[in-house]
Amino acid sequence: MYPTLGLIDYGMGNLHSVNQSMKRLGQQPRPVRNREDLIGVDALILPGVGAFDPAMANLTATGLVPHLQDWVSDDRPLLGICLGLQLLFEGSDEGSSAGLGVLPGHVRRLPADAGERIPHMGWAPLTVERECPLLRVEDEDAWVYFVHSFAAVPSEPSVLAATAGFGSAAVTAMVWSRRIGACQFHPEKSASAGERMLQRWLAWVRNGEMSSPSDH
Repeated sequence: MYPTLGLIDYGMGNLHSVNQSMKRLGQQPRPVRNREDLIGVDALILPGVGAFDPAMANLTATGLVPHLQDWVSDDRPLLGICLGLQLLFEGSDEGSSAGLGVLPGHVRRLPADAGERIPHMGWAPLTVERECPLLRVEDEDAWVYFVHSFAAVPSEPSVLAATAGFGSAAVTAMVWSRRIGACQFHPEKSASAGERMLQRWLAWVRNGEMSSPSDH
Protein backbone atom coordinates (compact mmCIF):
# COMPACT_ATOMS: atom_id res chain seq x y z
CA MET A 1 0.00 0.00 0.00
CA TYR A 2 1.41 3.38 -1.00
CA PRO A 3 1.62 6.22 1.52
CA THR A 4 -0.32 9.44 1.06
CA LEU A 5 2.13 12.21 0.26
CA GLY A 6 1.54 15.87 1.03
CA LEU A 7 3.25 18.50 -1.14
CA ILE A 8 3.44 21.80 0.74
CA ASP A 9 2.18 24.64 -1.45
CA TYR A 10 3.13 28.06 -0.07
CA GLY A 11 3.61 29.87 -3.36
CA MET A 12 7.38 29.38 -3.69
CA GLY A 13 7.87 25.73 -4.58
CA ASN A 14 8.79 23.86 -7.72
CA LEU A 15 5.46 22.06 -7.51
CA HIS A 16 5.09 21.07 -11.15
CA SER A 17 8.45 19.32 -11.44
CA VAL A 18 8.01 17.54 -8.11
CA ASN A 19 4.50 16.44 -9.07
CA GLN A 20 5.67 15.14 -12.43
CA SER A 21 8.56 13.26 -10.85
CA MET A 22 6.27 11.61 -8.30
CA LYS A 23 3.73 10.70 -11.00
CA ARG A 24 6.49 8.84 -12.85
CA LEU A 25 7.02 6.87 -9.64
CA GLY A 26 3.32 6.04 -9.34
CA GLN A 27 2.50 8.69 -6.73
CA GLN A 28 0.12 11.66 -6.77
CA PRO A 29 0.98 14.07 -3.96
CA ARG A 30 -1.83 15.96 -2.27
CA PRO A 31 -1.38 19.77 -2.10
CA VAL A 32 -1.04 21.01 1.47
CA ARG A 33 -1.96 24.68 1.94
CA ASN A 34 -3.29 24.72 5.50
CA ARG A 35 -3.57 22.66 8.66
CA GLU A 36 -6.66 20.77 7.48
CA ASP A 37 -4.79 19.50 4.42
CA LEU A 38 -2.44 17.57 6.71
CA ILE A 39 -5.20 15.18 7.75
CA GLY A 40 -4.55 11.72 6.37
CA VAL A 41 -1.08 12.57 5.07
CA ASP A 42 1.71 10.07 5.83
CA ALA A 43 4.75 12.00 4.59
CA LEU A 44 5.46 15.59 3.55
CA ILE A 45 7.56 17.19 0.83
CA LEU A 46 8.72 20.78 1.39
CA PRO A 47 9.97 22.23 -1.92
CA GLY A 48 11.25 25.74 -2.43
CA VAL A 49 12.57 28.19 -5.00
CA GLY A 50 13.47 31.79 -4.22
CA ALA A 51 14.64 33.78 -1.20
CA PHE A 52 14.58 32.79 2.47
CA ASP A 53 12.61 35.69 4.01
CA PRO A 54 9.72 35.72 1.47
CA ALA A 55 9.53 31.94 1.75
CA MET A 56 9.19 32.06 5.54
CA ALA A 57 6.64 34.89 5.23
CA ASN A 58 4.56 32.84 2.81
CA LEU A 59 4.89 29.71 4.93
CA THR A 60 3.89 31.64 8.05
CA ALA A 61 0.83 33.02 6.24
CA THR A 62 -0.45 29.48 5.65
CA GLY A 63 -0.51 28.84 9.40
CA LEU A 64 1.52 25.69 8.84
CA VAL A 65 4.73 26.62 10.68
CA PRO A 66 3.85 25.28 14.16
CA HIS A 67 2.27 22.19 12.61
CA LEU A 68 5.38 21.45 10.58
CA GLN A 69 7.47 21.81 13.73
CA ASP A 70 5.09 19.42 15.52
CA TRP A 71 5.25 17.06 12.53
CA VAL A 72 9.02 16.78 12.92
CA SER A 73 8.78 16.51 16.73
CA ASP A 74 6.36 13.62 16.26
CA ASP A 75 8.97 11.80 14.13
CA ARG A 76 6.95 11.88 10.92
CA PRO A 77 8.76 11.81 7.56
CA LEU A 78 9.55 15.02 5.72
CA LEU A 79 11.64 15.62 2.59
CA GLY A 80 13.00 19.10 1.91
CA ILE A 81 14.18 20.17 -1.56
CA CYS A 82 16.48 23.12 -2.37
CA LEU A 83 15.17 26.14 -0.41
CA GLY A 84 13.06 23.58 1.46
CA LEU A 85 16.30 22.26 2.98
CA GLN A 86 17.41 25.73 4.04
CA LEU A 87 14.09 26.53 5.72
CA LEU A 88 14.60 23.60 8.10
CA PHE A 89 17.48 25.43 9.77
CA GLU A 90 17.47 28.26 12.31
CA GLY A 91 18.14 31.16 9.96
CA SER A 92 19.99 32.38 6.88
CA ASP A 93 22.51 35.03 5.85
CA GLU A 94 20.02 35.80 3.09
CA GLY A 95 17.60 37.50 5.47
CA SER A 96 16.53 38.16 9.04
CA SER A 97 13.62 35.74 9.44
CA ALA A 98 13.85 32.75 11.74
CA GLY A 99 13.65 29.42 9.95
CA LEU A 100 11.64 26.41 11.09
CA GLY A 101 14.50 25.56 13.44
CA VAL A 102 13.97 21.81 13.31
CA LEU A 103 17.66 21.34 12.47
CA PRO A 104 20.38 23.24 14.35
CA GLY A 105 22.60 25.40 12.21
CA HIS A 106 22.59 28.36 9.85
CA VAL A 107 22.45 28.92 6.11
CA ARG A 108 25.51 30.76 4.75
CA ARG A 109 26.23 32.45 1.45
CA LEU A 110 28.40 30.34 -0.84
CA PRO A 111 32.05 31.33 -0.40
CA ALA A 112 33.06 34.09 -2.81
CA ASP A 113 36.70 32.98 -2.69
CA ALA A 114 35.98 29.42 -3.86
CA GLY A 115 36.72 30.29 -7.46
CA GLU A 116 33.18 29.64 -8.72
CA ARG A 117 30.37 31.78 -10.05
CA ILE A 118 27.47 32.53 -7.72
CA PRO A 119 24.73 31.39 -8.03
CA HIS A 120 25.93 27.82 -8.35
CA MET A 121 23.85 26.54 -11.25
CA GLY A 122 24.29 23.21 -12.98
CA TRP A 123 25.43 19.66 -12.42
CA ALA A 124 27.91 18.52 -9.78
CA PRO A 125 28.91 15.15 -8.30
CA LEU A 126 28.08 14.12 -4.75
CA THR A 127 30.48 13.00 -2.06
CA VAL A 128 28.76 10.59 0.31
CA GLU A 129 29.47 11.44 3.95
CA ARG A 130 27.20 8.74 5.38
CA GLU A 131 24.44 6.50 4.12
CA CYS A 132 20.80 7.28 4.80
CA PRO A 133 17.44 6.17 3.35
CA LEU A 134 17.98 8.52 0.39
CA LEU A 135 21.63 7.79 -0.23
CA ARG A 136 23.90 4.78 -0.64
CA VAL A 137 27.66 4.54 -0.89
CA GLU A 138 27.30 3.59 -4.56
CA ASP A 139 25.93 7.10 -5.14
CA GLU A 140 29.44 8.49 -4.64
CA ASP A 141 30.16 10.76 -7.62
CA ALA A 142 26.51 10.71 -8.76
CA TRP A 143 25.84 13.93 -10.69
CA VAL A 144 22.86 15.99 -9.54
CA TYR A 145 21.42 19.38 -10.46
CA PHE A 146 21.91 22.48 -8.27
CA VAL A 147 20.56 26.04 -8.37
CA HIS A 148 21.54 28.00 -5.25
CA SER A 149 23.54 30.88 -3.79
CA PHE A 150 23.41 29.72 -0.15
CA ALA A 151 24.12 26.44 1.63
CA ALA A 152 23.35 25.12 5.09
CA VAL A 153 26.08 24.75 7.70
CA PRO A 154 24.71 22.25 10.25
CA SER A 155 25.75 22.67 13.89
CA GLU A 156 25.69 18.90 14.27
CA PRO A 157 28.07 17.25 11.76
CA SER A 158 26.24 13.93 12.17
CA VAL A 159 23.29 15.20 10.09
CA LEU A 160 25.49 15.76 7.02
CA ALA A 161 24.80 12.98 4.50
CA ALA A 162 26.46 14.36 1.36
CA THR A 163 28.55 17.29 0.17
CA ALA A 164 29.34 18.73 -3.23
CA GLY A 165 32.44 20.50 -4.40
CA PHE A 166 32.18 24.22 -5.01
CA GLY A 167 35.54 25.29 -6.33
CA SER A 168 37.98 24.95 -3.46
CA ALA A 169 35.15 24.41 -0.94
CA ALA A 170 32.77 21.59 -0.05
CA VAL A 171 29.16 22.57 0.68
CA THR A 172 26.17 20.75 2.13
CA ALA A 173 24.28 18.78 -0.51
CA MET A 174 22.10 16.50 1.66
CA VAL A 175 21.16 16.19 5.32
CA TRP A 176 19.43 13.45 7.27
CA SER A 177 18.25 13.47 10.89
CA ARG A 178 15.78 11.02 12.40
CA ARG A 179 12.94 11.13 9.84
CA ILE A 180 13.94 14.40 8.16
CA GLY A 181 15.78 14.21 4.86
CA ALA A 182 16.62 17.13 2.61
CA CYS A 183 18.54 17.82 -0.60
CA GLN A 184 20.07 21.14 -1.60
CA PHE A 185 19.99 19.89 -5.18
CA HIS A 186 16.84 19.04 -7.13
CA PRO A 187 16.38 15.25 -7.18
CA GLU A 188 13.32 15.68 -9.40
CA LYS A 189 15.57 17.32 -12.03
CA SER A 190 18.60 15.04 -11.56
CA ALA A 191 17.77 12.33 -14.11
CA SER A 192 18.25 8.70 -13.05
CA ALA A 193 20.39 9.52 -9.99
CA GLY A 194 17.68 11.71 -8.50
CA GLU A 195 14.95 9.26 -9.42
CA ARG A 196 16.75 6.46 -7.56
CA MET A 197 16.93 8.63 -4.44
CA LEU A 198 13.23 9.46 -4.59
CA GLN A 199 12.39 5.79 -5.12
CA ARG A 200 14.40 4.88 -2.02
CA TRP A 201 12.68 7.58 0.03
CA LEU A 202 9.24 6.35 -1.05
CA ALA A 203 10.16 2.75 -0.22
CA TRP A 204 11.47 3.84 3.19
CA VAL A 205 8.26 5.75 3.93
CA ARG A 206 6.17 2.81 2.74
CA ASN A 207 8.07 0.36 4.93
CA GLY A 208 7.67 2.59 7.97
CA GLU A 209 11.33 2.46 8.94
CA MET A 210 12.12 4.87 11.74
CA SER A 211 15.74 5.61 10.91
CA SER A 212 18.70 4.60 8.85
CA PRO A 213 21.23 2.12 10.35
CA SER A 214 23.74 4.94 10.83
CA ASP A 215 21.40 7.23 12.79
CA HIS A 216 22.19 7.84 16.43
